[in-house]
Amino acid sequence: MTSQTKTRHGAPPGLAAGALRLVALGGIKEIGRNMTMFEHAGRLLVVDCGMLLGKTNSPGVDLTLPDWSYYADRLDQIDAVVLTHGHEDHIGALPYLLRARPDIPIIGSRLTLALVAAKLDQHRLRPDLRQVREGERTTVGPWDLQFFAVNHSIPDALAVAIRVGKHTVLHTGDFKMDQTPLDGRLTDLPGFFRLGDEGVDLLLADSTNAEVPGFIPSERDVGQVVEDVITKAQGRIIVACFASHVHRVQQVLNAAVACERHATLVGRSMVRNMQIARELGLLHVPDGVLVDLKTAEELPSRRVLLISTGSQGEPLSALSRMANREHPTIRIEPDDTILLASSLIPGNETSVGQVINGLSRLGATVVHRSTALVHVSGHAPAGELRYLINAVRPKNHMPVHGEWRHLRAHAAIARSTGMPQERIMLAPDGTVVDLVDGLASVVGTIPVGYVYVDGLAVGDIGDAALKDRRILGEEGFLSILVAVDVEAGRVVFGPEITARGFTDDESALDPIRAELIEIVEKSVADGVVDSDALAHIVRRTVGRWVDRTYRRRPMLMPMVVEV
Repeated sequence: MTSQTKTRHGAPPGLAAGALRLVALGGIKEIGRNMTMFEHAGRLLVVDCGMLLGKTNSPGVDLTLPDWSYYADRLDQIDAVVLTHGHEDHIGALPYLLRARPDIPIIGSRLTLALVAAKLDQHRLRPDLRQVREGERTTVGPWDLQFFAVNHSIPDALAVAIRVGKHTVLHTGDFKMDQTPLDGRLTDLPGFFRLGDEGVDLLLADSTNAEVPGFIPSERDVGQVVEDVITKAQGRIIVACFASHVHRVQQVLNAAVACERHATLVGRSMVRNMQIARELGLLHVPDGVLVDLKTAEELPSRRVLLISTGSQGEPLSALSRMANREHPTIRIEPDDTILLASSLIPGNETSVGQVINGLSRLGATVVHRSTALVHVSGHAPAGELRYLINAVRPKNHMPVHGEWRHLRAHAAIARSTGMPQERIMLAPDGTVVDLVDGLASVVGTIPVGYVYVDGLAVGDIGDAALKDRRILGEEGFLSILVAVDVEAGRVVFGPEITARGFTDDESALDPIRAELIEIVEKSVADGVVDSDALAHIVRRTVGRWVDRTYRRRPMLMPMVVEV
């Protein structure tokens, strides 16, 4: 684990009687690993428990989790985990939390819990799942929970109003306001107005699209564009989208029927999630449209449509392997059309660009959001956020789910509605916010960091190891072996310098050898005979020469042997 929170406000005081405390353990200042801890009268409630795929500049890391170590000795006080929806950045860390306490109740919608059950089954966990739906109200411990329908890029997303003591908090989860959603399930604006009439002390709202003006187009607008792209394609179509975007897959299947194509699902998560959605009645598959990959390979290319994972350029996804000619069965052909029907998650621009370039190099036509309306975001832009604030009329506002630029843009939207600056909480991960008598304030910070999953190891890797990996990956490695006869005061072997990832020119390091012999022998003559001290001199000498000559800083591993 590595720390990221600087203790600017100091440790928080004890929680005052009747107060409500909340602290984000992940998900603020970043897109991913969303998790917020609520505390009242000695009891805890968690909203979301997500993960981040790796982390920027963290080589070898598989997943990054929220950091709940501050509450490690209080997990028995958690009354429930409330899930707003089924995306991995909101449910992906659950297996790791439940390893520590398997009986925590998990509350969520039907699809969310089905995805959670499939995930936890892989970890051999049997959770306590409690299904709710929009319009319902339930209690767990002191927490009175009310759920509201919201639109997002996955069905069954929920916002949750939390009533405890004398406080009411609304957490929107990820949301938008689609006026003509494919499933007819509208964001519950009347419910938000009614809640606002009752009084909302604090609003926590999705900030991802706060920089985007206006309102989001409807999902229905995408369907016709997708069908037009498929109609015009002469060869095979490969559509890449999120494995959880049931509505997008539904649109693609409808277009496949209209264009007389057979569809195949590619990618384990895509197959699993669509099977779950189909069983729940959320995905309607026309008869005869779905075929397996082997059957699709035998059909004329103009009759084939593949629906694949990999829209974010994930290295092991089906689309990335196709772009790199590494997929076991699917080879990209010049008459293929690739449709990237998703938006870019911040931080994935480079990897997605590499996939697009790889597909283009193989001759395929690539259609993406920059060239056609093949995706609409699942997050509310500025116009919808302003509408939400005016509907709820909260006393205090806390932007969540976003990077700093999104959070500050969201704060500006709140100010534009007349909310005073002091009532807007910009509270990054680890910042403790207390709600007392309807007023929110920052009262301190707790230590939180990034918890890395590296293979089977969880939390065993930190900044030092990642720094070494970055140096090895970017600068290379030099080992220097020197044998010294201390009594004679001379170097009897070496320096033997071995380079890895630094240069292919074996003679590039020759100029430093003579200088290194001279410096080591002078050091011995001056009385430096300890091998560790001599190794330090070797490291410093080689490091300075490499930096001066090549402007690089490889990892240096000196070894001095006394003979």
